[in-house]
Amino acid sequence: MILLTFNILNIEAETKNGTNSSDEERLKITESNTKAILRILDIHDTKASFFVEVSIAGKLQNLLKAISAQGHEIAFYNKDFSLAKIEEAKKSTQDFLEKQIKGIRQKNLQFSLEELKSIGFNYISNIDNANILFPFKRLKRSSEILEDNGVSIVPESISPYSQLPYNDFVFQVLPMQYYQNMVFETLKKDDFVLVYLDSWQFTDIHKYQFKIPFYRSYNLGKKMEDKLEVFLSWINEKELATSRMKDYIF
Repeated sequence: MILLTFNILNIEAETKNGTNSSDEERLKITESNTKAILRILDIHDTKASFFVEVSIAGKLQNLLKAISAQGHEIAFYNKDFSLAKIEEAKKSTQDFLEKQIKGIRQKNLQFSLEELKSIGFNYISNIDNANILFPFKRLKRSSEILEDNGVSIVPESISPYSQLPYNDFVFQVLPMQYYQNMVFETLKKDDFVLVYLDSWQFTDIHKYQFKIPFYRSYNLGKKMEDKLEVFLSWINEKELATSRMKDYIF
């Protein structure tokens, strides 16, 4: 099973011309990028899970409704919000979507399982930093989804052969044929492969003049769209199963 997920968050990079890009402008870029992702998923009839950064969820109500209406899952991505703010955003989002939000993803600031369960989350999908300063290769880790006190803990996927993680950086920089082989080989051993990409990777950085480190500027924007297209075409060609996170876990 391939669990395809997207982190929906504003691009944080500075601009080359020295002027600041407003939060509203960055939000519009995020919305445009997400619509491009939705279009590609729709073409290939693939469902995914969208982890929306907590601070912008309330500002993207129409977009979240569109994501949900197309059959995708809405979950949360927490960057630096307090537990109380997450709970408030969760209740508000559930009210306008009329659907329960079951999952949350964390990276830097991480609340405990007990804290997240107390505000109604059913599964946790934590991720590591994915940049050149972090080790490109990881130590071998368990690929099993664990359950603790009624909450499922979903590990980041890692190739048992190359030891490469299935993070946004690896998808961006690896040749697609190598990446496809990595996924195919991993599925022979593990029950699932969890893939995650960031919405900012679909930004045309030249158009908006964002300053991106050289190691992260490769294959962004339209090239990222094309790469996702190729990946989904391959999934369909090989008749590999895909699933939203909540459907697979529960």
